[in-house]
Amino acid sequence: MEVDGKIFGYKKKIKNLFELAAQVLQEDFSCVDVSVNFVGEADIKNLNNQFRKIDKVTDVLSFPNLDKLPSQNLNEFASEKVDNVLFLGDIVICKAQAKRQAKEYGHSLKREICFLALHGLLHLLGYDHINPEDEKLMQSIAKNILTQFGVQR
Repeated sequence: MEVDGKIFGYKKKIKNLFELAAQVLQEDFSCVDVSVNFVGEADIKNLNNQFRKIDKVTDVLSFPNLDKLPSQNLNEFASEKVDNVLFLGDIVICKAQAKRQAKEYGHSLKREICFLALHGLLHLLGYDHINPEDEKLMQSIAKNILTQFGVQR
């Protein structure tokens, strides 16, 4: 697995978290690439407005490269590999918003960054929270992975 992008000081932590997520989800991340970037409030607000038509700062945005359902395995997307690498997509995190949320929820910035990165990864893997059942599933998976990773609330 490769994690690229501007994630100063968090690259190893996020990579390890994603590798644990792969184990829990029984996915093969050996030839997977994900881009994770920290951006400022203006940038994430612009992206949120441009792609979701919501003109406000948000905490995390995901831009999947695959049209994947949670029930599908990444092996089904072998034809999408370029130079034997499957690019899942981009995750964009607003660190300023993450700091505010960590304070609001009473936990560490590390925990909030891990939660947001994992949330983004789950979206890249086809999970969503549009309806209550899907939201419950996504939250359950995230809680399980974060607990195993040692950054529970």
